[in-house]
Amino acid sequence: MESKKKKRLSSRFLYSQKIAPYVFIAPFLITFVVFFAYSIVNMVVMSFQNVAGANSTFIGLQNYQKILPNAVFQKALKNSIFYTIVSCALMIPIPLVMAVMLNSRHMKGKAFFRSLLFIPALTSVVVSGVMFRLMFGELEGSFMNKLIGLFGAGPLIWLRTPVTVWIILFFLCMWRWTGVNMMYYLSGLQQIDSALYESAAIDGAGTLDTFRYITIPLLKPTTIYVLTISIFGGMAMFSESYMIFNGNKSPNNVGTTLVGMLYRMGFEQGNLGIASAIGVVFLLIVLVVNVVQLFINGTFGRKED
Repeated sequence: MESKKKKRLSSRFLYSQKIAPYVFIAPFLITFVVFFAYSIVNMVVMSFQNVAGANSTFIGLQNYQKILPNAVFQKALKNSIFYTIVSCALMIPIPLVMAVMLNSRHMKGKAFFRSLLFIPALTSVVVSGVMFRLMFGELEGSFMNKLIGLFGAGPLIWLRTPVTVWIILFFLCMWRWTGVNMMYYLSGLQQIDSALYESAAIDGAGTLDTFRYITIPLLKPTTIYVLTISIFGGMAMFSESYMIFNGNKSPNNVGTTLVGMLYRMGFEQGNLGIASAIGVVFLLIVLVVNVVQLFINGTFGRKED
């Protein structure tokens, strides 16, 4: 009798419409709490400490007072902000236009070009970084020096000049992520009713008119999503710079970012308190910027009809 009662209770528990949703989301909640929420709370606590193993001591705002006036930190912050702004300016309009072209019924070989543009996203950042470092090498025989040599230009030391360094980083960014953002926009385009374009064509609207008044407004949710992940991805850029410079050091810190500074202080110098303070600053910047842009785009604060 007791075993039957236990089976009934377990079946009621498993098949309960009230409990079942919580059972399904439990793995995500556990993962979120253990690997994300706990880490953030621990990072915030460590940012106010002088971390020395079990002998960590509370030092208040001293870690923040050390990093904020630091010249390397300020340059890393400027580099991260500049990279984020330019990468967003490149990685939203270009994939959008390419997605519209690939979504056109007049386009031939759609599957081929979609696969071709998405392949770089499947490439490891380590492989990509090494490949670009070799392409933009200092020797005359490197690919890019040979290429500009065809136009009569001399060999360049690509990784020594700030302008050429940023060109390489943005080129790598576009090469790896254009296909991903393009797929997001293709997904959004397929949700737009084709009858809208047919009605616009009947009314005499041209290609640019339909793109401006139909495609762009109806792709606003997709654009907001792409912009949100692009802001975080831009501010979190580190692996690309690390692989291109074959380490976390670059001439005059031209390639140092906030995450690179965090890595330098936390793992290379072992100062986890200052690294945690940099992480908190990074988190606050990304949070504020994304919340502001979501308010501007109407995602937050919008009243339901």
